[in-house]
Amino acid sequence: MGRPSVWARAGSITRWLVLLAGAALLAYFPLERMVSGPLGLKLAESQILTFGRYRFLTGATLAAIVAAFLLIKIIKLKATCYEITADRIEWSRGILSRRFDKLDMFRVVDLKLRRTLFDCIVGIGTVTLVTTDKTDPEFEFEKMRKARELYDVIKKVSLEAALRGGVVHLEKD
Repeated sequence: MGRPSVWARAGSITRWLVLLAGAALLAYFPLERMVSGPLGLKLAESQILTFGRYRFLTGATLAAIVAAFLLIKIIKLKATCYEITADRIEWSRGILSRRFDKLDMFRVVDLKLRRTLFDCIVGIGTVTLVTTDKTDPEFEFEKMRKARELYDVIKKVSLEAALRGGVVHLEKD
């Protein structure tokens, strides 16, 4: 298995921002003037105007769709609440309906910290917990501020909880 592509490694918000920039370029960059000028295609003025209108409408529509998806993603992230204690993580998610759940700290087996270029620029990151929990074997704290500090705190607290409870995690082959 090879390394994932740059596009696959980019975060979802980063991908949406790239699409939004592409839509803005499509809407405002006069491609029809380049096609009829330097590239040598001979287009009538009415064809250039028609192409320009459709180019702008396509770019504006694509930008509106991407902006709507970005807005939904941001609202979902803002509608998520976490409470971390020495024994457990309690969280609630949802916009129209809320889902409440908990995860015991002693069940945390491994942690991962992921930060895209955009995440580093705005100071956020995603912390993923690999757990022995049946309902949430992989639990994500998505796009959190101070992600490295969160990673360190959960690592410390989960190890202490496992020691207190006498829990030993065995690796599967």
